[in-house]
Parts: sequence; C-alpha cells; structure tokens
Amino acid sequence: MSYNILSQDLLEDNSHLYRHCRRPVLHWSFRFPNILKEIKHFDADVLCLQEVQEDHYGTEIRPSLESLGYHCEYKMRTGRKPDGCAICFKHSKFSLLSVNPVEFYRPDIPLLDRDNIGLVLLLQPKIPCASTSSICVANTHLLYNPRRGDIKLTQLAMLLAEISSVAHQKDGSFCPVVMCGDFNSVPGSPLYSFIKEGKLNYEGLAIGKVSGQEQSSRGQRILSMPIWPPNLGISQSCVYEVQQVSKVEKTDGDVTQAQLGETDVLVTAEKVSSHLQHHFSLSSVYSHYFPDTGIPEVTTCHSRSAITVDYIFYSSEKEVTAEQPGAETSLIGGLKLLGRLSLLTEQDLWTVNGLPNENNSSDHLPLLAKFRLEL
Repeated sequence: MSYNILSQDLLEDNSHLYRHCRRPVLHWSFRFPNILKEIKHFDADVLCLQEVQEDHYGTEIRPSLESLGYHCEYKMRTGRKPDGCAICFKHSKFSLLSVNPVEFYRPDIPLLDRDNIGLVLLLQPKIPCASTSSICVANTHLLYNPRRGDIKLTQLAMLLAEISSVAHQKDGSFCPVVMCGDFNSVPGSPLYSFIKEGKLNYEGLAIGKVSGQEQSSRGQRILSMPIWPPNLGISQSCVYEVQQVSKVEKTDGDVTQAQLGETDVLVTAEKVSSHLQHHFSLSSVYSHYFPDTGIPEVTTCHSRSAITVDYIFYSSEKEVTAEQPGAETSLIGGLKLLGRLSLLTEQDLWTVNGLPNENNSSDHLPLLAKFRLEL
C-alpha cells in the first residue's frame, strides 16, 4: 500500500484547501482511527506512508502499527519540517536487510535547498526456499512546487541512484524494486515518462512543464544542461559516480589509473548531454484512465485540484520468450501484478463531498497492489 495520510500540521497550514469539509472530520482525533481502520482492513504486507507527522508517529502511528504486526522505519524531512515517510512491513513476512534514508537537501548545492526525503529498504521474504532473493522497497514525497521541475528531477535522480546502489546484486543484476510515493507529477508528464521509459531528453523543456501540474509555463526558464552540478556525484544515468578524480591525481599513471582517467573523461563528456536515463524497467500499477470512459483516475482531491500524483511503480522484468514456438513467456526474477484496488474519478469523490470526508480521512486515496514475486 502507498498512502499519503495528510499530516495534521500541513492540513492546518493549508486550511483553504479544506473549506468544503465539515470541521469535525478534519480533527486528528477523528481522522486517525479512520486511517487505521483502512490500514487494518486492507492488511497489506508492506505500507509506504507519506506525510507521517513525527509526534503522531511516535505516540500513535508506530505503536498502533506495531500492534498489528508491522516493523516500522521512518525518515523525517530535514530542516524544521515535522513530517516524513514511513515504510512498515509485516515481520512475519520479511526480514530487514538494510535501511537507507536519502536526504534531498544538500547545503553545498544551491539547487538542492528543499527538505524532501526518500527511504529505501532492502527486505528478504521469509519463505522456506533456498533462493536468497530480496526485494527493494522505496518511498518518497517529492517537492510540491509545480514551477521547480529542476529540483523534482534531481530529487528523483538521487532516489534512483540510492535504489540502484541498494538493489544491486552480486551478479550485476538488480533485485525486484517497488517504488512508491507522492511524486507531485501527473501521468504523461516528462517526470512520469522518465520513470516509465527509462530515458528523457530534456533539451528546451521549461522547468514548470516537468511535472505537468500546471498548464501555463509563461516566462519560465528552461532546464539547464546539466540539471544538477557534477559535485552531486550522480551521473546522467542516475547512479552514483565512482570517485575517480582524486585517485587520478594521486598516482603516477600506471595502466589502471590511465583507464580510470579515460573513464573520467567519458563521464565528463556525458554530462553536457541533455539525455537522462536509468537502468530499471518500471511499470505503473495503475493505468490512470478508466478503460471504458477514458475519464482520469484521481489519487488526491481537495478544493484546488483532483489529479493523480501518487504511484506504485514496480520492476516488470523483461519478458523472456523461450526459443521453441508455442512456449510460454516467462518473467525472469520480476514482480507479476496480480491485482489492485480501484481508484475513483473526481466526480465520484465530489458525490461524497471530496476529501477528507466522514469515511476517507486523508486528501489522498490509498493505492494498493498485489504482486507475485518470481523466485
């Protein structure tokens, strides 16, 4: 499950978004029992929660989830932002192999002056099986600001670099990945397309067009090339770069160092390109439009907007077809999507007075998917 549960502080700071709501349904004492009831009802093995407020996490959210059999990991936003992301998993189903928080704020890089974060866990299924397969689960809440697509893309690149590092296996392949969160970007936008297609040519792209949240991009500057500075240490392929430069300086140039120097030149040359890429084959659990009507699904709905910004992306490893004709197509080491919880249309939600309401206590809907892990 991926669920932005709406931090109470953010609700109160942005009360203009909730003028359509009856006052009592906005109180945390009313909202939390409802949210907990939903979590209990859907009974997911893994929860990725966003806008988890720190004080509520410590006093109510974590104890309640622990009593339901979840192990919880939490990363608060940096700065003085009192909410963050949590990944909680059933300890009857998984062992925890590693916890990897990602801070998108970097004091040394002027571009990265926002307090958003990500969290990446490596889990091992508890199954009586010789295979030591693991699964990488990532959760994030990217910057909201529709006009700062440069920051959003860089935050995404930082998350993908961490996932690459965590999901990397000894044989050079990646274990299956599930990447959840509130990406503050709409389906079909350049940021969304980059996640799904694994590549993006951003030449001439206005920074306000990256997320597709707003139609107008009047007077906006276009993305610079490269988008982020080299000292971030992340390549245009969204992986951590090996720290080669210092090594090259310190040696007399034996064969290995000559090769390192050469690689370094290639990396530098690559940086002036306007092409981003990543190495995952990611699909979206949701298709974002109802097949019969073409009406958009929405994941969030309040006084200002009703759109999709929340996603569950997953590794749908390349389908490998056997040589002989008529043989079945099999998924190699990937996740097979078995089912999902339906989303709603904007019209559906306004028939129950939008979000939050008496039964749904966030301004987002929970996303839920069921996978089979191919071992």
